Amino acid sequence: METLIGLLVAAPLLGAGVLLTGGRRFDRTGHLLGTLFALLSFVFGMVLFVNMLGKNADDRALHSHLFTWVPVEGFQAQVGFQLDQLSMTFVLLITGVGTLIHIYSIGYMEHDERRRRFFGYLNLFLAAMLLLVLADNYLLLYAGWEGVGLASYLLIGFWQHKPSAATAAKKAFLVNRVGDMGLSIGIMLMFTTFGSFAFSNVLPRAAQAAGTQHATITGIGFMLLLAACGKSAQVPLQSWLGDAMEGPTPVSALIHAATMVTAGVYLIVRSGAIFNAAPDAQTAVVTVGAVTLLFGAIVGCAKDDIKKALAGSTMSQIGYMIMAAGLGPIGYVFAIMHLVTHGFFKAGLFLGAGSVMHGMNDEVDMRRYGGLRKFMPITFVTFGLGYLAIIGFPGLSGFFSKDKIIEAAYAKGGTEGWILGSAALLGAAITAFYMTRVMLMTFFGEKRWVPDAEGHEPHPHESPKSMTVPMIILAFGSVFAGGLFSINSSFVKWLEPVTGHSEGNSPVSTGTVTAATMVCLVIGVGIAWLMYGRRSVPAVAPRGSLVTRAARRDLLQDDFNHVVLVRGGEHLTRSLVYLDHSLVDGVVNGSAASVGGLSGRLRRLQNGYVRSYAVSMLGGTAVVVAATLLMRAV
Repeated sequence: METLIGLLVAAPLLGAGVLLTGGRRFDRTGHLLGTLFALLSFVFGMVLFVNMLGKNADDRALHSHLFTWVPVEGFQAQVGFQLDQLSMTFVLLITGVGTLIHIYSIGYMEHDERRRRFFGYLNLFLAAMLLLVLADNYLLLYAGWEGVGLASYLLIGFWQHKPSAATAAKKAFLVNRVGDMGLSIGIMLMFTTFGSFAFSNVLPRAAQAAGTQHATITGIGFMLLLAACGKSAQVPLQSWLGDAMEGPTPVSALIHAATMVTAGVYLIVRSGAIFNAAPDAQTAVVTVGAVTLLFGAIVGCAKDDIKKALAGSTMSQIGYMIMAAGLGPIGYVFAIMHLVTHGFFKAGLFLGAGSVMHGMNDEVDMRRYGGLRKFMPITFVTFGLGYLAIIGFPGLSGFFSKDKIIEAAYAKGGTEGWILGSAALLGAAITAFYMTRVMLMTFFGEKRWVPDAEGHEPHPHESPKSMTVPMIILAFGSVFAGGLFSINSSFVKWLEPVTGHSEGNSPVSTGTVTAATMVCLVIGVGIAWLMYGRRSVPAVAPRGSLVTRAARRDLLQDDFNHVVLVRGGEHLTRSLVYLDHSLVDGVVNGSAASVGGLSGRLRRLQNGYVRSYAVSMLGGTAVVVAATLLMRAV
């Protein structure tokens, strides 16, 4: 079984190698090979999962040591894998949803000349993401972390002939550099503090050293949080996610809904012992999550681009997960539970958006949709089920996972618990509003589409089976996954040996939370219906309120970055250039000029005439003689 763990990563890595280096001979079959390698990795994962189920909860973890990566005295880095209940959950999500998105991409990318390369990049991403979640130490995790960053850059900018796509890829890469620096510093602190990178050494020692090395452990926690903010698009490193929608829609479904943006959640939950020992860092985690879940929800309310509306939603839902992860043992399990259910319904929503774009000549403006339920019935139903799941409709996946996070927030207790729980409830109401807005503007009302710039009028139609079948499978997950996880608290029992779990002491009952979320759901849906269901949707967005205009501009996050970072950097650069010219160059050039001037004057004494040298020698002799006589006289 240990061999299969390595094959999980090796299968998509081999696929990436073949497709990216094999040349044009694979142009006709590359999409099939890429899908086959993804499916093979999923099969390996299922075999390991079934084997794991046959063992006792405390004996399910598997360890596989491959080789010593860096064999230096005093600095040992190993390549080894750890498959436990937490990493297995991610393995099945990554390979399962990843395979469905590969299948979907066969139809979506059918006419792209570089389809082989696209599938190579998808395989590369799967391999890197699997490496990240299977690593048994932080240094190997960092290698996978950088790998998904590279694959994300390549996929976001896949259509680099579009300046917007090239710019978005660079932006994502640069913003993630900030978070990656946090992870690298955190790993360095771990090694200098605990002398190891391995989870089995770092995490127990962090728990033991909570009282004696509190400041260092807190610093490590803050660095890991910075890393999570970059990968998971959390405040203040969230600005790249909306622009990343410039990539092909399958990229948005795989990377920006189901997998890469959840890497930050995995990092925090995996490092739970560190955050449990650092309450200040844990408080920062819940604060970032609460702020981001509201930030993303507000942004999603004002976007007319269907993919960017879903991007704001992703930011908000990841905020729920980060907040739950920051609650400690009360929320670790529910953070991962919502992560998995979100992987189903948000991937389905993105694929549904891609299906709509496929039938609408790649139009993304929802104001140019309307009435599409008549033309795209499968897309309408699957997208609708994802919509019901994300707003927390009773009985669907989001209802079970999101409500648990709200309960966990209240269970935190005290003023903090009430603030976090109320923020989560407010986020639920806003989620119901913006997702109902997306449904109404896209599938209901009168048709609003117009000819494109080349005069071609869209003819909406249902997508091919290669696209609709993955959407249907994901819709089943959107409906049933949360309920299955909740039967006899099966998901809690599954993860508890790894993450731990505490019920907390909630001042609010489960029934009260459910009733409150239902009220928020009705309010959000009702307001959206009044604004977009009963009224006709104008083809041009009205000016809107000050908040609406700010939300259209992502709550001025890019403006802030431009003023503080870009212009601030420009002013800093100009100041440094001035100092370089005036001070550094002044000292260097001044010294050179002084030496040159003195040399020029001294050079006059070396004129090459013998008579001048004779006079100089005579004068010098006279001076010496005069000085000698003067000294004798004295």
